[in-house]
Amino acid sequence: MTTPTQPQHVSPVAATPRPGAVLCASPEGLHRMAYVEWGDPDNDRVLLCVHGLTRNGRDFDVLASTLAGDYRVVCPDVAGRGHSDRLANPVRYGVPQYVADMVTLIARLGVEQVDWLGTSMGGLIGMALAALPGAPIRKLVLNDVGPLVTATALRRIGSYVGRGERFPDLAAAEAYLRRIHAPFGALSDSQWRHLAEYSFRHEGHDYVFAYDPAIGNALRDPAALVDINLWPVYDAIRATTLVVRGAESDLLTAETLKEMATRGPRAQTLEIPGVGHAPTFMSPDQIGPLRNFLLAG
Repeated sequence: MTTPTQPQHVSPVAATPRPGAVLCASPEGLHRMAYVEWGDPDNDRVLLCVHGLTRNGRDFDVLASTLAGDYRVVCPDVAGRGHSDRLANPVRYGVPQYVADMVTLIARLGVEQVDWLGTSMGGLIGMALAALPGAPIRKLVLNDVGPLVTATALRRIGSYVGRGERFPDLAAAEAYLRRIHAPFGALSDSQWRHLAEYSFRHEGHDYVFAYDPAIGNALRDPAALVDINLWPVYDAIRATTLVVRGAESDLLTAETLKEMATRGPRAQTLEIPGVGHAPTFMSPDQIGPLRNFLLAG
């Protein structure tokens, strides 16, 4: 699969999402997971879009509004991010809790089967769920993540997660966002502003990131910053799978991408030129191939 080398930009928002929330459980109690939903609520074809470590469901606004005619698109804020509750015990911030929360969300949606797009952490959650016997995932899109997560990428991400930065205004916050997420590639000014508006919240007179700083605790443990091998999980997946890689990614290597095409679900692969970690699906050259994969068959 190939894409044009010159991305075209689309408007940040083309429709209005519907907010929702579902009550989830952890050993310490209950927490509310927020989400936004696009498209016909009675459409049985459901796409779950699950974001990366420090991001939130509004990252997918452009994609969701584009696909709303084909799908009921649901974009959750994983626990501790966006409008979702923080967990009472930060140790629970991890894939097992997130998988349990997503199963609760799918039950709330009232469908037996979903398609899944997961960026980075969202892809790891999707892999873990898709590997389970009887998994509800029909088609799986792993956005710039695979069964081998490099220590290099973990160190880069750990350098900025949960550091407690404060900004005097949204412009300063956006400038910082552009720097740490420069690997997103050549986004337009309006797209960066859209991401910034949902990446921060007011606290006193300042802007701070809209996530619990404790989500980065594990990345501050030097012993945890090693390559993560999840090949047994990937090999158990039976869903039809597409793996998208930013051609300059430091998290998903070209070698891992190639191997993902030959084992496990034998994924289709797509590389996005001029992008690192991770493609944002905010331009037609990225959305088009994804839509074709999801709607084929």
